[in-house]
Amino acid sequence: MHDQNYCSSETTKLANALIHVQRALQPATKDKLNPFTHSKYATLNSVMDSCREALLTNGIWLTQYPVPSDPGHLGLVTKLVHAESGQWQSSHAVVPLPKNDPQGLGIAMTYIRRYSISAMLGIVTEEDTDGNLPKDSGKGGQRQKRAPAMQDSAPSPHPPSQSQPTQLPKLDGITYQEITATDGQLCIVATGNTQAKKELLAGAGFKWNPQRKMWWKYAQAS
Repeated sequence: MHDQNYCSSETTKLANALIHVQRALQPATKDKLNPFTHSKYATLNSVMDSCREALLTNGIWLTQYPVPSDPGHLGLVTKLVHAESGQWQSSHAVVPLPKNDPQGLGIAMTYIRRYSISAMLGIVTEEDTDGNLPKDSGKGGQRQKRAPAMQDSAPSPHPPSQSQPTQLPKLDGITYQEITATDGQLCIVATGNTQAKKELLAGAGFKWNPQRKMWWKYAQAS
């Protein structure tokens, strides 16, 4: 039984074409280095390179466009259309915006576009290392948080905006900067004489990252 919200009443020709697409799919190359985790991940360009030719050869039109969603969230529709028959299939994904500004929208858009394409076409990749989603620890279903991967293509760190919560401790010799992680979330990094203030920073929810040698916390946790 077809769900009319997500596919056409008939999908036989579309399904046959997608079988040929999946046979011709190329692996998505991990073409970008995450400087925080020192691991590579596949960018949107790489995901598109892996499927573009297969889609075009088999007459499949891929389109993605934003749709209205709850405040502070991005809704994205991904649609596959069989050009010859007009049969189609779509998905609707919603993700929170890291910031309510054009930069936050762009980060969320790029992130959800590549995951939606991969999910719909069956592009299988190895364990996600750039999104840093929590992993099961194997103890009572508890999840273990990992340090965020910083967006290496984002602008230089900048002071927190006026909309930033004010619960950050005021410490002599310490300043705070916003950095966008590749999972789309904002992080706050403490800079300056952090060694002398490490106990106070830890008490305020900051965590020490030995690889980057910095104290950080998610902005939403401030």
